[in-house]
Amino acid sequence: MSVALVTGANRGIGYETARQLVELGHLVYIGARDAERGGEAAASLGARFVQLDVTEDLSVAKALGTIGDVEGQLDILVNNAGIQEFGDIDGPMALRAFDTNAVGVVRVTEAALPLLKKSSNPTVVTVSSSAGSFWAVNNPDRVESQLRNLLYAASKAAATMLTVQYAKSHPDIKFNALEPGYTATDMTAAFDGGRPPAQSAQTVVRLAALAPDGPTGTFQDEDGHLHW
Repeated sequence: MSVALVTGANRGIGYETARQLVELGHLVYIGARDAERGGEAAASLGARFVQLDVTEDLSVAKALGTIGDVEGQLDILVNNAGIQEFGDIDGPMALRAFDTNAVGVVRVTEAALPLLKKSSNPTVVTVSSSAGSFWAVNNPDRVESQLRNLLYAASKAAATMLTVQYAKSHPDIKFNALEPGYTATDMTAAFDGGRPPAQSAQTVVRLAALAPDGPTGTFQDEDGHLHW
């Protein structure tokens, strides 16, 4: 049984990713800042809960320490936690966006590396966004070219680059980033439309369940590789 950790998994795409991984037979840890909501989510799925705030070093260290003490290894890490803020942009807002969407990936990944290296098939998936793709935002045929979301887009571009660089630095671990598709979640509540989180989670799960010879260092969506 593979051991998986999904950050920001008490709702939305993270929750559905955890649910589908549990259904596939994986032992899943739900990481969430809110202990009550995270615990309830884990209980509803037959998963396990660890309190994990990706913006706090101690919280991340404790969460991965708990998994290490109980399981001894980690096979799948899904960096899903993220934020999207609205309003007048300033320094503190920029720091929050990058601290969660990019630095959070570093905190969790670095803490998880010793456990991932104990797995026979370690895999890391980062939920990024095509809003951070230079190709997409400059392509008039893509909806991303019409988006105006400076901090979210820039921090997700950083998350994708981190994924590529981690793949180069740790060739024994598969690292892939993805665009999950426009999804109706709390994060996108200010916008109309969006598909069910369960549909978007399918791409996350596909990349999380790669075979040992699967791709690494890629940026993908449900149709395959994306330019960025």
